[in-house]
Amino acid sequence: MVDAYSPQAIWGRELRHYRQAASLTQAQLAEKIHFSESLISGVETGQLPASPEFATACDQALATRGALSRLLDWRKGQVFPSWFGKWRDKEQVATALRTYEPLLVPGLLQTEAYARVVLRGDETAVAARLHRQLILTREDPPPPVLRCVIDEAVLYRPIGGPKVMREQLRHLVGVTGPRLSVQVVPQGMHSGLLGGFVIATLDGGADVLYAETAVRGIATSDHEDVGTAIERFEAIRTEALPLNMSLELIERTVEERWT
Repeated sequence: MVDAYSPQAIWGRELRHYRQAASLTQAQLAEKIHFSESLISGVETGQLPASPEFATACDQALATRGALSRLLDWRKGQVFPSWFGKWRDKEQVATALRTYEPLLVPGLLQTEAYARVVLRGDETAVAARLHRQLILTREDPPPPVLRCVIDEAVLYRPIGGPKVMREQLRHLVGVTGPRLSVQVVPQGMHSGLLGGFVIATLDGGADVLYAETAVRGIATSDHEDVGTAIERFEAIRTEALPLNMSLELIERTVEERWT
C-alpha cells in the first residue's frame, strides 16, 4: 500500500499535474524523455522513486523551469547515504536482482526484528529498510525476480537471539516462490569469500552492480566490473545447494539450533 502523503507520492502527483497541463499522455512523455512508460506510471502513483536524471528530463520536456528537480530536495533529508540512494533508485526499478551475502540475511529479506538488531535500534533506518522491501509485493510493475545466495554461516550467526533467528529463517522459507529463491552455500572454501554484492537487471537488459566496501557501497555499470560480478555470482550459485536442499537446511537449522 502506497502512502498517499509520502514525499514520493506527492512528487508523483506533481509530475502528473505538469504532464496533464502539457496535454501529454504517459506514452508521449516517455517518448520525449526516453524513460519507460511503466516507470512514469510507477512514479506518478508513488510506487517508484524519481531519480535526479528523470526529474531533469521531465523538467525539460514539460518546460517547468526546474520545478520538479527542486521538489526532489525532500530526498536530502532521507535516511539513506547519498551513495546508497543511487543504488536504491536502481533497485526500485529493477526487473531482476541477483544477490550474494556472506555475512547477513540480505536487507530485502530481513524481518523487522532482525533488521532492528542489525541497524542497532535506529527506528528510522528500520522503517526505511522495510519500505525498500515493498518492491517484492508490488503489483504494477510486477516485482523483480530475486535470486539470493547466502553463506551457511548466516544461518548460525546469532543476530538478536533464538526468537529473532527462528522468525528470520522461517521467513526465508516462507517467501520462497517462483519469483524468489534462496540458496545456501555450504561453509568452507568457495568462490564467495571476497564479499557480498548485488546485480540489478534494468528494463531493457542493462545490468548495474552494487558492492559493499569497508566504508561505503559502490554502484557501477562498468561493463568489466559487472561482467566479473555476474561470473562470480554464477560460480557461487553453482557451488550452492539446490533450492529444496537449501530450504531443508534452513528448516533443520531452526529446529536444531534456534528452538
